Amino acid sequence: MAAADIPTASLKTPPGFKVELWASGMANARSMALSPAGVLYVGTRFPGNVYAVVDKDGKREVKVIAKGLHRPNGVVFKNGSLYVAELSKISRYDNIEADLDHPPAPVVVFDALPKDEAHGWKFMRLSPDGNYLYFQIGTPANITVQPVTHATIVRLNLTTKILETVAQGVRNSVGMDFHPVTKELWFTNNGRDWVNDELPNDTLNRITRKGMNFGYPFCHQGDLLDLDFGRGRSCDEFDKPVMKIGPHVAALGMRFYTGKQFPAEYKNNIFIAEHGSWNRTKKVGYDVVRVVLDAKGNAVKKEVFVSGWSNGEDFWGRPADVQVMPDGALLVSDDVAGAIFRVSHVQ
Repeated sequence: MAAADIPTASLKTPPGFKVELWASGMANARSMALSPAGVLYVGTRFPGNVYAVVDKDGKREVKVIAKGLHRPNGVVFKNGSLYVAELSKISRYDNIEADLDHPPAPVVVFDALPKDEAHGWKFMRLSPDGNYLYFQIGTPANITVQPVTHATIVRLNLTTKILETVAQGVRNSVGMDFHPVTKELWFTNNGRDWVNDELPNDTLNRITRKGMNFGYPFCHQGDLLDLDFGRGRSCDEFDKPVMKIGPHVAALGMRFYTGKQFPAEYKNNIFIAEHGSWNRTKKVGYDVVRVVLDAKGNAVKKEVFVSGWSNGEDFWGRPADVQVMPDGALLVSDDVAGAIFRVSHVQ
Protein backbone atom coordinates (compact mmCIF):
# COMPACT_ATOMS: atom_id res chain seq x y z
CA MET A 1 0.00 0.00 0.00
CA ALA A 2 1.42 3.40 -0.98
CA ALA A 3 2.06 5.78 1.90
CA ALA A 4 -0.49 8.26 0.54
CA ASP A 5 -3.18 5.56 0.59
CA ILE A 6 -2.65 4.50 4.22
CA PRO A 7 -5.42 6.03 6.40
CA THR A 8 -3.26 6.63 9.45
CA ALA A 9 -5.67 9.30 10.71
CA SER A 10 -8.28 6.60 11.33
CA LEU A 11 -6.14 5.02 14.07
CA LYS A 12 -7.30 5.94 17.57
CA THR A 13 -5.44 5.92 20.90
CA PRO A 14 -6.16 6.92 24.50
CA PRO A 15 -5.93 10.67 25.22
CA GLY A 16 -2.36 11.92 25.31
CA PHE A 17 -1.05 9.59 22.62
CA LYS A 18 -0.68 9.96 18.87
CA VAL A 19 -0.05 7.62 15.93
CA GLU A 20 1.99 8.46 12.86
CA LEU A 21 3.17 6.52 9.84
CA TRP A 22 6.82 5.66 10.52
CA ALA A 23 7.77 3.59 7.44
CA SER A 24 6.02 1.96 4.49
CA GLY A 25 6.70 -0.01 1.33
CA MET A 26 7.40 -3.32 3.11
CA ALA A 27 5.08 -6.00 1.76
CA ASN A 28 3.79 -8.25 4.57
CA ALA A 29 5.81 -6.52 7.32
CA ARG A 30 5.59 -8.70 10.42
CA SER A 31 8.16 -9.54 13.13
CA MET A 32 10.58 -6.81 14.19
CA ALA A 33 14.01 -6.74 15.82
CA LEU A 34 16.06 -3.67 16.71
CA SER A 35 19.86 -3.46 16.68
CA PRO A 36 21.87 -1.29 19.12
CA ALA A 37 22.69 0.99 16.17
CA GLY A 38 18.98 1.67 15.69
CA VAL A 39 18.44 -0.40 12.55
CA LEU A 40 15.03 -2.08 12.55
CA TYR A 41 14.89 -5.51 10.91
CA VAL A 42 11.53 -6.73 9.64
CA GLY A 43 10.60 -10.30 8.69
CA THR A 44 7.78 -11.43 6.40
CA ARG A 45 5.86 -14.54 5.45
CA PHE A 46 4.77 -14.47 1.83
CA PRO A 47 7.13 -12.20 -0.13
CA GLY A 48 10.14 -13.98 1.35
CA ASN A 49 11.87 -10.67 2.04
CA VAL A 50 13.71 -9.37 5.07
CA TYR A 51 13.91 -5.60 5.39
CA ALA A 52 16.20 -3.19 7.19
CA VAL A 53 14.80 0.23 8.10
CA VAL A 54 17.45 2.88 8.65
CA ASP A 55 16.48 6.14 10.34
CA LYS A 56 18.48 9.05 8.91
CA ASP A 57 17.73 12.51 10.29
CA GLY A 58 14.12 11.60 10.95
CA LYS A 59 13.56 9.97 7.57
CA ARG A 60 13.35 6.22 7.15
CA GLU A 61 15.07 4.35 4.34
CA VAL A 62 13.85 0.82 3.64
CA LYS A 63 16.36 -1.70 2.28
CA VAL A 64 15.70 -5.27 1.14
CA ILE A 65 18.55 -7.25 2.69
CA ALA A 66 17.30 -10.74 1.78
CA LYS A 67 14.73 -12.03 -0.68
CA GLY A 68 13.41 -15.29 -2.01
CA LEU A 69 13.45 -16.91 1.43
CA HIS A 70 10.88 -19.41 2.70
CA ARG A 71 8.63 -17.67 5.24
CA PRO A 72 11.38 -15.59 6.93
CA ASN A 73 9.11 -14.39 9.72
CA GLY A 74 11.45 -14.59 12.74
CA VAL A 75 14.24 -12.04 13.22
CA VAL A 76 16.69 -11.59 16.11
CA PHE A 77 19.79 -9.40 16.36
CA LYS A 78 22.78 -10.44 18.47
CA ASN A 79 26.38 -9.21 18.59
CA GLY A 80 26.40 -7.73 15.10
CA SER A 81 24.62 -10.68 13.50
CA LEU A 82 21.07 -10.98 12.26
CA TYR A 83 19.37 -14.34 12.83
CA VAL A 84 16.52 -15.18 10.46
CA ALA A 85 14.10 -18.05 11.01
CA GLU A 86 12.59 -19.52 7.86
CA LEU A 87 10.08 -22.34 7.78
CA SER A 88 12.56 -25.16 8.38
CA LYS A 89 15.88 -23.50 9.17
CA ILE A 90 17.61 -20.68 10.99
CA SER A 91 20.41 -18.70 9.36
CA ARG A 92 22.79 -15.99 10.52
CA TYR A 93 24.00 -12.91 8.64
CA ASP A 94 27.27 -11.89 10.26
CA ASN A 95 28.47 -8.28 10.58
CA ILE A 96 25.45 -7.27 8.54
CA GLU A 97 25.57 -3.57 9.35
CA ALA A 98 29.00 -3.16 7.78
CA ASP A 99 27.20 -2.75 4.44
CA LEU A 100 23.43 -3.11 4.34
CA ASP A 101 23.46 -2.53 0.59
CA HIS A 102 25.59 -5.64 0.12
CA PRO A 103 24.58 -8.09 2.88
CA PRO A 104 26.79 -11.10 3.60
CA ALA A 105 25.91 -14.62 2.55
CA PRO A 106 23.92 -16.40 5.27
CA VAL A 107 25.45 -19.05 7.50
CA VAL A 108 23.08 -21.91 8.32
CA VAL A 109 22.77 -22.27 12.09
CA PHE A 110 20.17 -25.06 12.27
CA ASP A 111 18.28 -26.79 9.46
CA ALA A 112 16.46 -29.72 11.06
CA LEU A 113 13.08 -28.08 11.68
CA PRO A 114 9.75 -29.46 10.39
CA LYS A 115 8.71 -28.45 6.89
CA ASP A 116 4.96 -28.20 7.50
CA GLU A 117 3.49 -25.08 5.90
CA ALA A 118 0.48 -24.79 8.23
CA HIS A 119 1.53 -22.67 11.24
CA GLY A 120 5.12 -23.34 10.19
CA TRP A 121 6.53 -19.82 10.24
CA LYS A 122 8.56 -18.95 13.31
CA PHE A 123 8.48 -16.10 15.81
CA MET A 124 11.85 -15.87 17.52
CA ARG A 125 13.20 -14.27 20.68
CA LEU A 126 16.70 -14.20 22.20
CA SER A 127 16.97 -15.34 25.82
CA PRO A 128 18.02 -12.70 28.38
CA ASP A 129 21.45 -14.35 28.76
CA GLY A 130 21.94 -14.38 24.98
CA ASN A 131 22.60 -18.12 24.86
CA TYR A 132 19.34 -19.41 23.35
CA LEU A 133 16.91 -18.68 20.55
CA TYR A 134 13.34 -19.37 21.65
CA PHE A 135 10.64 -20.01 19.05
CA GLN A 136 7.51 -22.06 18.42
CA ILE A 137 6.79 -25.09 16.26
CA GLY A 138 3.10 -24.79 15.48
CA THR A 139 0.58 -27.55 14.97
CA PRO A 140 0.44 -28.72 11.33
CA ALA A 141 -3.37 -28.43 11.20
CA ASN A 142 -6.31 -26.66 12.79
CA ILE A 143 -6.86 -29.49 15.27
CA THR A 144 -4.97 -32.78 15.38
CA VAL A 145 -2.90 -35.01 17.62
CA GLN A 146 0.44 -33.83 16.34
CA PRO A 147 3.91 -35.37 16.55
CA VAL A 148 5.75 -34.60 19.80
CA THR A 149 7.87 -32.09 17.90
CA HIS A 150 4.85 -29.87 17.13
CA ALA A 151 2.62 -27.53 19.16
CA THR A 152 5.65 -26.65 21.26
CA ILE A 153 7.83 -23.81 22.46
CA VAL A 154 11.45 -24.79 21.93
CA ARG A 155 14.87 -23.27 22.42
CA LEU A 156 18.07 -23.66 20.43
CA ASN A 157 21.41 -23.54 22.25
CA LEU A 158 23.54 -21.26 20.08
CA THR A 159 26.76 -22.93 21.22
CA THR A 160 25.90 -26.63 21.10
CA LYS A 161 23.09 -26.34 18.49
CA ILE A 162 20.96 -28.63 20.67
CA LEU A 163 17.21 -28.08 20.34
CA GLU A 164 15.07 -28.78 23.40
CA THR A 165 11.38 -28.51 24.18
CA VAL A 166 10.39 -25.94 26.79
CA ALA A 167 6.59 -26.29 26.72
CA GLN A 168 3.97 -28.44 24.98
CA GLY A 169 0.29 -28.13 24.10
CA VAL A 170 0.79 -24.74 22.44
CA ARG A 171 -1.25 -24.68 19.23
CA ASN A 172 0.28 -21.68 17.47
CA SER A 173 2.24 -18.98 19.26
CA VAL A 174 3.28 -16.05 17.09
CA GLY A 175 4.54 -13.76 19.83
CA MET A 176 6.64 -14.03 22.97
CA ASP A 177 8.78 -11.93 25.29
CA PHE A 178 10.71 -12.28 28.53
CA HIS A 179 9.46 -10.43 31.60
CA PRO A 180 12.01 -7.67 32.30
CA VAL A 181 12.14 -8.49 36.04
CA THR A 182 11.39 -12.19 36.49
CA LYS A 183 12.88 -13.25 33.12
CA GLU A 184 9.97 -15.68 32.66
CA LEU A 185 8.86 -16.28 29.09
CA TRP A 186 5.36 -15.05 28.27
CA PHE A 187 3.67 -15.86 24.97
CA THR A 188 0.47 -15.51 23.00
CA ASN A 189 -1.35 -18.57 21.66
CA ASN A 190 -3.95 -18.79 18.90
CA GLY A 191 -6.91 -21.04 19.69
CA ARG A 192 -8.44 -23.55 17.28
CA ASP A 193 -10.93 -22.60 14.57
CA TRP A 194 -14.46 -23.77 13.75
CA VAL A 195 -16.00 -24.26 17.19
CA ASN A 196 -18.18 -21.12 17.18
CA ASP A 197 -17.87 -17.32 17.12
CA GLU A 198 -17.23 -17.05 20.86
CA LEU A 199 -14.99 -20.05 21.50
CA PRO A 200 -12.22 -20.71 22.09
CA ASN A 201 -10.27 -17.68 23.27
CA ASP A 202 -6.75 -16.87 22.24
CA THR A 203 -4.63 -16.77 25.37
CA LEU A 204 -1.73 -15.08 27.12
CA ASN A 205 0.54 -17.55 28.90
CA ARG A 206 3.75 -17.69 30.89
CA ILE A 207 6.28 -20.42 31.48
CA THR A 208 7.24 -20.77 35.12
CA ARG A 209 8.96 -24.13 34.81
CA LYS A 210 10.26 -26.41 32.10
CA GLY A 211 7.89 -29.09 30.81
CA MET A 212 4.60 -27.22 31.10
CA ASN A 213 1.72 -28.42 28.92
CA PHE A 214 -1.01 -25.96 27.92
CA GLY A 215 -3.48 -28.57 26.71
CA TYR A 216 -3.75 -28.53 22.93
CA PRO A 217 -5.41 -30.46 21.27
CA PHE A 218 -7.33 -31.82 24.28
CA CYS A 219 -8.14 -28.62 26.16
CA HIS A 220 -8.47 -25.01 24.96
CA GLN A 221 -8.20 -21.72 26.90
CA GLY A 222 -7.55 -23.67 30.10
CA ASP A 223 -11.13 -24.79 30.70
CA LEU A 224 -12.72 -25.93 27.42
CA LEU A 225 -12.43 -29.58 26.45
CA ASP A 226 -12.24 -30.23 22.72
CA LEU A 227 -15.43 -31.86 21.44
CA ASP A 228 -13.47 -34.61 19.71
CA PHE A 229 -9.99 -34.89 21.18
CA GLY A 230 -11.06 -33.99 24.72
CA ARG A 231 -13.16 -37.08 25.30
CA GLY A 232 -12.00 -38.89 28.41
CA ARG A 233 -9.66 -36.03 29.37
CA SER A 234 -9.84 -33.21 31.91
CA CYS A 235 -8.57 -29.65 31.62
CA ASP A 236 -7.19 -30.11 35.14
CA GLU A 237 -4.44 -32.22 33.58
CA PHE A 238 -2.94 -29.14 31.96
CA ASP A 239 -1.44 -25.76 32.80
CA LYS A 240 -3.70 -22.71 32.71
CA PRO A 241 -3.24 -19.52 30.71
CA VAL A 242 -2.60 -16.22 32.43
CA MET A 243 -5.50 -14.57 30.61
CA LYS A 244 -8.13 -15.25 27.99
CA ILE A 245 -7.59 -12.57 25.36
CA GLY A 246 -10.66 -13.00 23.17
CA PRO A 247 -12.12 -15.45 20.64
CA HIS A 248 -10.32 -15.57 17.29
CA VAL A 249 -8.60 -12.19 17.73
CA ALA A 250 -5.37 -13.75 16.37
CA ALA A 251 -3.02 -12.49 19.08
CA LEU A 252 0.43 -12.22 17.50
CA GLY A 253 3.49 -10.19 18.55
CA MET A 254 3.84 -8.99 22.14
CA ARG A 255 6.29 -6.90 24.14
CA PHE A 256 6.64 -5.78 27.72
CA TYR A 257 6.79 -2.01 27.85
CA THR A 258 10.23 -1.11 29.18
CA GLY A 259 10.41 2.46 27.90
CA LYS A 260 10.15 5.68 29.90
CA GLN A 261 8.13 7.86 27.53
CA PHE A 262 4.67 6.54 28.44
CA PRO A 263 3.09 7.32 31.84
CA ALA A 264 4.46 5.37 34.81
CA GLU A 265 1.44 3.05 34.99
CA TYR A 266 2.48 1.52 31.66
CA LYS A 267 5.77 0.21 33.02
CA ASN A 268 6.17 -3.55 32.41
CA ASN A 269 2.65 -3.79 30.98
CA ILE A 270 2.23 -5.90 27.85
CA PHE A 271 1.29 -4.70 24.39
CA ILE A 272 -0.15 -7.31 22.01
CA ALA A 273 -0.81 -6.97 18.28
CA GLU A 274 -4.17 -8.54 17.49
CA HIS A 275 -4.11 -9.52 13.82
CA GLY A 276 -7.89 -9.91 13.68
CA SER A 277 -10.36 -12.71 13.01
CA TRP A 278 -10.83 -14.27 9.59
CA ASN A 279 -13.61 -16.83 10.13
CA ARG A 280 -15.92 -15.13 12.61
CA THR A 281 -19.36 -13.71 11.73
CA LYS A 282 -18.37 -10.27 13.02
CA LYS A 283 -14.73 -9.30 12.88
CA VAL A 284 -12.85 -8.82 16.16
CA GLY A 285 -9.27 -7.88 16.93
CA TYR A 286 -7.52 -5.67 14.39
CA ASP A 287 -6.04 -3.60 17.19
CA VAL A 288 -3.22 -3.30 19.69
CA VAL A 289 -4.20 -4.08 23.26
CA ARG A 290 -2.59 -3.35 26.59
CA VAL A 291 -2.54 -5.99 29.32
CA VAL A 292 -2.19 -4.45 32.77
CA LEU A 293 -0.16 -6.32 35.38
CA ASP A 294 -0.45 -5.87 39.13
CA ALA A 295 2.43 -5.47 41.60
CA LYS A 296 2.85 -9.25 41.76
CA GLY A 297 3.12 -9.56 37.99
CA ASN A 298 -0.33 -11.03 37.44
CA ALA A 299 -2.43 -9.99 34.44
CA VAL A 300 -5.51 -8.19 35.75
CA LYS A 301 -7.18 -6.55 32.75
CA LYS A 302 -7.00 -6.00 29.01
CA GLU A 303 -7.89 -2.79 27.21
CA VAL A 304 -7.69 -1.51 23.65
CA PHE A 305 -4.71 0.77 23.09
CA VAL A 306 -4.76 1.41 19.32
CA SER A 307 -7.81 0.75 17.13
CA GLY A 308 -9.13 1.79 13.73
CA TRP A 309 -7.77 -0.85 11.36
CA SER A 310 -11.29 -2.28 11.04
CA ASN A 311 -14.87 -1.06 11.35
CA GLY A 312 -16.14 -4.52 12.31
CA GLU A 313 -16.98 -5.42 8.73
CA ASP A 314 -14.03 -4.42 6.56
CA PHE A 315 -10.37 -3.78 7.31
CA TRP A 316 -7.50 -1.95 5.65
CA GLY A 317 -4.68 -3.21 7.86
CA ARG A 318 -3.74 -5.92 10.36
CA PRO A 319 -1.32 -5.39 13.27
CA ALA A 320 1.34 -8.11 13.44
CA ASP A 321 4.05 -7.13 15.94
CA VAL A 322 5.11 -4.42 18.38
CA GLN A 323 8.54 -3.03 19.25
CA VAL A 324 9.58 -0.65 22.03
CA MET A 325 12.07 1.94 20.79
CA PRO A 326 14.95 3.52 22.75
CA ASP A 327 13.00 6.79 23.09
CA GLY A 328 10.06 4.89 24.58
CA ALA A 329 7.80 5.08 21.53
CA LEU A 330 6.01 1.93 20.39
CA LEU A 331 6.23 0.67 16.82
CA VAL A 332 3.44 -1.45 15.31
CA SER A 333 3.95 -3.47 12.13
CA ASP A 334 1.06 -4.03 9.72
CA ASP A 335 1.34 -6.88 7.23
CA VAL A 336 -1.58 -5.75 5.05
CA ALA A 337 -0.64 -2.08 4.70
CA GLY A 338 3.02 -3.09 4.51
CA ALA A 339 3.81 -0.38 7.00
CA ILE A 340 5.05 0.44 10.48
CA PHE A 341 3.32 2.95 12.73
CA ARG A 342 4.82 4.87 15.65
CA VAL A 343 2.81 5.49 18.81
CA SER A 344 4.12 8.22 21.10
CA HIS A 345 3.01 10.04 24.22
CA VAL A 346 2.56 13.77 23.70
CA GLN A 347 1.42 15.05 27.10
